Amino acid sequence: MHVTEERDGKVLLNGPEYPFETLKRHGQRFASHFRLKKVNSPFLKNLAVIDTPGMLDSITERERGYDYQEVIGDLAEIADLVLVLFDPHKAGTVREAHISIRDTLPSHTFEERVLFVLNRIDECGSLIDLLRVYGTLCWNLSQITGRKDIPMIHLTYSPHARTGLAERWELDPSYLRYLENQRESLKNAILQAPRYRLDHLATFVETHGERLSHFLEALISYRRGLRTFRIKYALTGFLGSMLCGGVTACVMMKTDLLANVDKSVLLGCGGLIALSLLVIWMTLFMKYFAFRFHRIRMKDLDRLTHLENQTRRDSWEAVCGLVREYLKRTAGRFSFKDVKKEYAAVRRVRDKGSRDIREALHQLSSLKKNKPRSSDSGPCVDANNPESGHLTNDGVR
Repeated sequence: MHVTEERDGKVLLNGPEYPFETLKRHGQRFASHFRLKKVNSPFLKNLAVIDTPGMLDSITERERGYDYQEVIGDLAEIADLVLVLFDPHKAGTVREAHISIRDTLPSHTFEERVLFVLNRIDECGSLIDLLRVYGTLCWNLSQITGRKDIPMIHLTYSPHARTGLAERWELDPSYLRYLENQRESLKNAILQAPRYRLDHLATFVETHGERLSHFLEALISYRRGLRTFRIKYALTGFLGSMLCGGVTACVMMKTDLLANVDKSVLLGCGGLIALSLLVIWMTLFMKYFAFRFHRIRMKDLDRLTHLENQTRRDSWEAVCGLVREYLKRTAGRFSFKDVKKEYAAVRRVRDKGSRDIREALHQLSSLKKNKPRSSDSGPCVDANNPESGHLTNDGVR
């Protein structure tokens, strides 16, 4: 296997044939670490492998030159399958791995697309060492995910490297015969990933369409509540000012000092007082009460939506922060009419788009799946090792 073509990060981030345009926001330093290499591997005919930099215990954004977690999230969004590889020496104890598994991946991809792999298990000195490493990894994953049912962990090693490693380190790999090397099953899962691209696209449209409609739904609920609040308090101010004006006019008409003044003039004075009070109410007090309404809603955003089932709660959890940020930035001042139009458009696109994709999937399900030919070369993304034959991002594993 040898490299047949190389491209630098500038080409990848600006070329229309590559799906990496969104990564341009990560800056020049990221682009300098991002490379593509095509290799003549039959396995990679229909695949692009993105190898990310290894995760570290403590590193700052300044030291990397870009936000590592944001890059991982953007790459996870466009990937059909995400492999999280652990070595026996650091079984899930790395700080950046903790953040990626707990926060980054769940917010940018779906659980079924993430596979956990304990790689190079032949480096364990004995079966007891392997069990200790496996138990540690299971414990760490349960703490990271906060779930009792930990995901499946694939155990893999390279049979070609095992012999040389055992001779060099004087290890006894005899325990490996009691274990199943899941390397082939992992390989099959990788080969199947491109075939589920349309399925993933339909899921993306459905999920993000639901989240976007939930986001707009919350904004609509906010504006409806604000409109009801304004009508209520405007009516209160109008009635109050009219009452004050009427009382004032009656008092003036019964006052002896104003007995000679025409009643129409006194009624006009009462009306003027009522109008003045209404203007003061609408310009001063209404702003105060509107600010109070906004502050109360910001403290309890859950009142903006119905959370009657787990699907709605999951969707709200994904967009609640965005709703808070948008309302804080706009102070609740945005077009109610435009939001309702966008909400209707999003619902139409979500329903029709996902339905069309599902219909295409149904038609393709009856077609015979073609096997890749061994004579073609394929791209591979590597991020760290220039000689690994990967499309690269300077070392992301």
